[in-house]
Amino acid sequence: MKSVSTLVLFCVLAVVAAQNGYNSKYNNVDVDKILKNDRVLTNYVKCLMEEGPCTPEGRELRKTLPDALKTGCDKCNPNQRSTAEKVMKYLMTKRAGDWERLTKKFDPQGLYKKRYQEQLEKAGKSA
Repeated sequence: MKSVSTLVLFCVLAVVAAQNGYNSKYNNVDVDKILKNDRVLTNYVKCLMEEGPCTPEGRELRKTLPDALKTGCDKCNPNQRSTAEKVMKYLMTKRAGDWERLTKKFDPQGLYKKRYQEQLEKAGKSA
């Protein structure tokens, strides 16, 4: 399993950091629809990699993602955590090339790798 740092909150945490948590404005985003649409998902990846234009949500995600990785998603609500796990699993299994590029950008030293890997493994066992 690869480093699980990059898209911790790919679609879910396209939010603005707030004092005690992340804004829940995007909690109702249809992540499954995004993951099934290669063009849309590719655009999010390009946004995060700074290789293409971003939607307002993508820009917020790019700003929020480093904090979410650093804190282990401590500011996430349960819906955001669940969606983040779904996105990470999808990227690792279905878009490994993008996953590798994103992890190199957002976690070049692998500092968050072990933490997220353990979280996903634990979540997988309880599912």
